[in-house]
Amino acid sequence: MSTDILPSYLAGTWQTGTGEGREVADAVTGETVTRVSSDGLDLGAAVDHARTTGWNALAELTFPERAGALKAAALALQERRQELYDLSARAGCTRADAKVDVDGGFGTALVYASLGRKGLPDGTVVVEDDPVPLGKQGTFAGQHILTTPRGIAVQVNAFNFPVWGMLEKLAPALLAGVPTLVKPATPTAYVAEHAVRIMVESGALPEGSLQLVCGGVDGLFDLLGGQDHVGFTGSASTAARLRSDPAVTERSTHFNAEADSLNFSALGPDATPGQPEFDLFVQALVTEMSVKAGQKCTAIRRAFVPRGQLDAVTEAVEAALDALVVGAPGAEGVTMGALVGRSQRDDVRTAAGRLGQAGRLVFGDPDTVAVTGADADRGAFLSPLLFRADDTTRSEPHEVEAFGPVSTVMPYDDVPDLLSLVARGRGSLAGSVVSHDGGFVRDVVLGAAAHHGRVLVLDRDAAAESTGHGTPMPQLVHGGPGRAGGGQEEGGLRAVYAHLQRTAVQGSPAVLAAVTGGAPQP
Repeated sequence: MSTDILPSYLAGTWQTGTGEGREVADAVTGETVTRVSSDGLDLGAAVDHARTTGWNALAELTFPERAGALKAAALALQERRQELYDLSARAGCTRADAKVDVDGGFGTALVYASLGRKGLPDGTVVVEDDPVPLGKQGTFAGQHILTTPRGIAVQVNAFNFPVWGMLEKLAPALLAGVPTLVKPATPTAYVAEHAVRIMVESGALPEGSLQLVCGGVDGLFDLLGGQDHVGFTGSASTAARLRSDPAVTERSTHFNAEADSLNFSALGPDATPGQPEFDLFVQALVTEMSVKAGQKCTAIRRAFVPRGQLDAVTEAVEAALDALVVGAPGAEGVTMGALVGRSQRDDVRTAAGRLGQAGRLVFGDPDTVAVTGADADRGAFLSPLLFRADDTTRSEPHEVEAFGPVSTVMPYDDVPDLLSLVARGRGSLAGSVVSHDGGFVRDVVLGAAAHHGRVLVLDRDAAAESTGHGTPMPQLVHGGPGRAGGGQEEGGLRAVYAHLQRTAVQGSPAVLAAVTGGAPQP
């Protein structure tokens, strides 16, 4: 790539910000990939373009027609996915990592395209329910409809999934008829930019329905109001700052946050060494620590095991981690790539230092790692770090997230003790229970559900088809309470409905029929 300023796509043209811009380095070599700046770009014109050109173009399409456009855009990405794999390698991603993001992105869009064709009416209004009689004579009733608000959807995305994170938000907004403005995280903005370029070049999407701003968005929230939607993915602290903006607190811009969380996995007492669930637990933990170098909002940060199995689990995880090969994506034998950048590596080291106050480091060295195919000093490489915290009363493992290949193994004594430890995470995106004991599973799932957006049960029966602890599925909700942001994304058509305005209409049955136009139920 050129080291010139990374372009943005606004008001139907590719535009470049001014100034020196912020340097974005290759995660493997340390070389400059590009620079990012939005200085001088007219965000007001972009918002106007979305509200007029984009909104009107989408309004002319029925739900199935929007689904067709979405499918075409997803297929364009699928056709050119190798280009995105290559760029992702510069962000430290192995091929397997890149597929999670790239294939996961266009795969999610294709799922939503199918939902739009099969689950939404052939029109632009969703009739949510049958008329509800509101009088004794049957001449007065009420009914709920869902219509497209006169606003835009703004995405503020995290660095770890520049393709999937964009498409899982874009797909439901597009189906709902809401034009989107994407603000990618700077460290991987060049990957998101290329994905947008592919979709724009395909001609699949209506003009104005998708725009991209690379760099800061100062003043953007001042342009938003009650018809608009903001979808945020990132840290809990940034979510809190954005949520306190007057756009949200005074003008009621819809704000949905998906934030970092201290996700758990619990091993059941029945899953002793030699049982399939014991091995599944170890494999899942190592996978979540190593895929994307642990830079996943759903990764396992807290691994709870029966106190009597603490030694056996720790030793098994250490052995599995020792088999990982850290290095340059594409180099022979490499199974774990780099973090997105050296500043991110420094942040993880700092957080790991805090975790080390509550437990001892049993695998890895935060300062030294053997690297294959690259210079460890120039790249953002880090060894997997496994902590063991026998004293679960310490707060650090339940409060500090090291956003990298880091996890802490802790003991529990019984189900009430386990649920108490789980709750100390103050709300998470995902949890998992690894056990073949139905009673234990039921108690933990129901006890942990109030604190989690998703809970996976992994056992010998489901393992062959299980999508894994850390993988959100477009058919199911993604989000979580408390620290995890309190929002919801995906969940099939729920995400589409979240972008629509629900209105109760009251009148005679004839009036209701006239308003809905006899629109079929979804």
